[in-house]
Amino acid sequence: MSVTAPKSPGSPPSPGVITTSVPARLDRLPWSRWHWTIVIGLGTVWILDGLEVTVVGNIAGRLSEEGSGLPITSAQVTGIAAALYVAGACAGALFFGHMTDRFGRKKLFMVTLVVYLAATALTAVSFSTWWFFLFRFLTGFGIGGEYAAINSAIDELIPSKYRGRVDIVINGSFWLGAIGGSLLSIVALNTDLFPANVGWRLTFALGVVLGLVILLVRRNVPESPRWLLIHGREQEAERLVAEVEGQVEEEKGRPLPPADREMTIHQRGGVGFGLIARTVFSRYRRRAVLGFSLFIGQAFLYNAITFGFGAILTTFFDVPTSDTGYYFACIAAGNFMGPLLLGKLFDTVGRRIMISGTYLLSGVLLFGTAWLFDRGSLDAVTLTACWCVVLFFASAGASSAYLTVSEVFPMETRAMAIAFFYAIGTAAGGISGPLLFAELTESGVVADTVLAFQIGAALMCAAGLVAAFLAVRAERRSLEDVAEPLSTKALR
Repeated sequence: MSVTAPKSPGSPPSPGVITTSVPARLDRLPWSRWHWTIVIGLGTVWILDGLEVTVVGNIAGRLSEEGSGLPITSAQVTGIAAALYVAGACAGALFFGHMTDRFGRKKLFMVTLVVYLAATALTAVSFSTWWFFLFRFLTGFGIGGEYAAINSAIDELIPSKYRGRVDIVINGSFWLGAIGGSLLSIVALNTDLFPANVGWRLTFALGVVLGLVILLVRRNVPESPRWLLIHGREQEAERLVAEVEGQVEEEKGRPLPPADREMTIHQRGGVGFGLIARTVFSRYRRRAVLGFSLFIGQAFLYNAITFGFGAILTTFFDVPTSDTGYYFACIAAGNFMGPLLLGKLFDTVGRRIMISGTYLLSGVLLFGTAWLFDRGSLDAVTLTACWCVVLFFASAGASSAYLTVSEVFPMETRAMAIAFFYAIGTAAGGISGPLLFAELTESGVVADTVLAFQIGAALMCAAGLVAAFLAVRAERRSLEDVAEPLSTKALR
């Protein structure tokens, strides 16, 4: 039970100092149905993001065709619209990240989902290029806020024993949405079923339907007890954890072992940007370099290739626009299988080996793919197969970037740290990537596309080398051990 720290005679009142075992009690929980509720309620946002990104990439050719209802080119869809979506995600991450640390995880992961739903619905009724661009930006704004609110909540609710694999797989579930978006685009872009100006709108409408379902499930996800403790709501945190412990004991049919540690903290209302900056760039400078490297490498690779893969198929291999979804579904499956099969190793083999290994291996394999593409040795099928292998490893590595920045900084700065590294890394690779890649692939020159492949590969390899030296051994350790909270008075 949380108690006020003892005071010496004559000392001034200190109601904001408490001693609690709540973090240790959360970490010693066995996996249960309650944890599945967290995963389903929060983790499914990546499915929506995958659906969004894939749909836009696959409908680019159809939107540029006469009769689509929009006066827009394929390069504008995969270039300008894609960059605006990512720019919106960066802005949303920063804005909602600060709000998440200040007002709580639960409030913000509800608000950000509503923003996404509204913007996606309005994208579906686009009647002009400027309207489409505007609501692609606002859709990204909502998704970016989701990243900050969701990753911080997941890591603070999942036991340390499972945190790595759960975070990796949840971030990798982006590709389940990508598979769904690919298959959906095959049906929606079939003009025998839907008119050219209707099918692409239905793909966005489905995102709204899925988002509404997730919104209903998410209402049952609680606030982070760790956040409640620091913000003066320790009684609510104690009550929440006690309820969860009761549910788990009833499910498992045995009492839980006692928590093995307590921590004493100073409660606080919020953390200013100045303290966040000093914490990240002074106290944790090496971790900041690691976060930047991981995000820039994966953001360029994924935002460039994800938005442009359909254009490569149609430009170099004459794959019909309506068929690109089949190929993308294949590489999306490879992307999801990577985190699914490799995720557990991040908790057992360890963060450093797995993060550096997945980045380096995917980079080397991408260099090989670029070489084969340059020689003319690939067709649509074999290029897709190469990408499946590359992205099997790259996907696990990219997911580990989110895991890393969400667990290596103090709790009071967690959401803002996620938002900051996501925004800076994604702005560097995610905005420049689609714009550059659209120009390179649109040229129809093999050497231009090979160059884009090589840039992505080099950045992934560079990030892998940084991780080999700077990655934090956070496997199976409590968040408070990995990065001591700024509010901690004593940790014992």
